[in-house]
Amino acid sequence: MSESAVSAAHPLSFRRLRADGDTAQPGRANATNGLLSQRWHLPQEGVDQAAPALLLPARPVGEAWWVTGEVRHFQRGCLSYSTNGQWLYGTACIDDRREPGGLQAAALRAYAELFELLENSGCPHLLRLWNYVAGINQPCDGLERYRHFNVGRQQAFLAARRPAFAGAPAACALGTEGGPLTVHFLAGQVPPQAIENPRQVSAYHYPKEYGPRSPTFSRAAVAPLGGDREALFISGTASIVGHATLHLGDVRRQTIETLDNIEAVLQAAAPHTRAVDAASGHRLDRLDYTVYVRDRADLEAVRTAFEQRVGPASPAARDAVYLRADICRADLLVEIEAQSVIDTGAGGRR
Repeated sequence: MSESAVSAAHPLSFRRLRADGDTAQPGRANATNGLLSQRWHLPQEGVDQAAPALLLPARPVGEAWWVTGEVRHFQRGCLSYSTNGQWLYGTACIDDRREPGGLQAAALRAYAELFELLENSGCPHLLRLWNYVAGINQPCDGLERYRHFNVGRQQAFLAARRPAFAGAPAACALGTEGGPLTVHFLAGQVPPQAIENPRQVSAYHYPKEYGPRSPTFSRAAVAPLGGDREALFISGTASIVGHATLHLGDVRRQTIETLDNIEAVLQAAAPHTRAVDAASGHRLDRLDYTVYVRDRADLEAVRTAFEQRVGPASPAARDAVYLRADICRADLLVEIEAQSVIDTGAGGRR
């Protein structure tokens, strides 16, 4: 299918939700036609999925992907998913501590089932992935759990003949205090354009000191959403230049370096976007941010540095969500992911 034809009748939209708003309530599976997904960040996480704990704002917030027309909901193996035939959002959950072979095997199985689903769904192309791993920095059988996850994930990509290196999807991987391996995924009919950061070694080219298999993700992706809409998905980003962690122990400087990296990704993505001009494009002060903080005590330092950079009165500062999570390297104190949906036809952001 050509990019110009992608889901013209059912473009994809994104919306952040607040529990005090009039659109939805947490914990209620809204059956409205067009609701592809609804995922809430709650102060107290349930036991059915791994999820970082909400720090700010004080009331629950969530996010939803919407289309027009009928959306159908399914359960298949470890996957639960919703689709209208043109877009698909789903979640894979496996209790890796009970899975024979542990986290490696769980990651391999989750991604293998995910890829099998996509190949037969009419939505074969991954746009974005969110991975949550309990105890991500803990040692297990002589290897950090995150590195076990990377082994299983890359094996699944290679076995399915999916891009495990150049062209890999945008993604994040964060640590939670408990819960099963949880992978959320968004897919569509047209492949996104992968983006790399010139300040960093591509994650899939990390040297062996970071584990036997490199992480499988690109730094960002530009994706057409139909109806003149375009998304920029920025993967989990941290204080890394080249392949080395910078500013050890200094959460403020790590936050600033992370935003430097996000700005570099925005510049790298600019030639691939269809925005009519810079003002209406994907901008640092208008991205939808999720900020992961390792230590709750660092929240105010991170928030202050973040708001100084994006502007304290900006939409980015107003709508940012802060979560408590472990970062994929034990020496990283903060990680930031972001996304933006713009209207490339009228020049207006949606």
